Amino acid sequence: MSIRSALAIGVVAACALPCASNAQVLMQRDVSLRMALAIAQTAMEECTVRVSVSVVDRAGRLKVFLQGDDSSPHNLELSRRKAYTARTFRQPSAEWAKRTETTNAGQRALSEVIPLGGGVPIKVGDDTIGAVGLSGAPGGQDKEQACAMAGIAKVADQLK
Repeated sequence: MSIRSALAIGVVAACALPCASNAQVLMQRDVSLRMALAIAQTAMEECTVRVSVSVVDRAGRLKVFLQGDDSSPHNLELSRRKAYTARTFRQPSAEWAKRTETTNAGQRALSEVIPLGGGVPIKVGDDTIGAVGLSGAPGGQDKEQACAMAGIAKVADQLK
């Protein structure tokens, strides 16, 4: 090995060492099971027992799913995808659907997202820690979004 190569390796190693010593554990908030249940139950009570409700955590994984009596079988998938969409884009799924009609339409091709209203992110300040999605509410997607927001309002004191 030449002196130049050894010197270059030494400089790179010296620069990397301070970065490694600054490594730290990430501390992130997430939706707990109790919180997810409270949100889902409140959202279902606010809408109707025919609706399906999904709550996903900060990673977009399904935390809680409630399927109402006499709800349609496809509502499970729709409610989960609405919640996933709201979590992924950190905004209500209806807003994302409207925005992607004209710009960033390629985002609609991503798997698991769906351009329908009814999904609302769960936030602590600007940090999105999960989302809730509903499907099957009489009155459509506006009613579903209102029920999702009622579910989140139930736990608002814990989202500070």
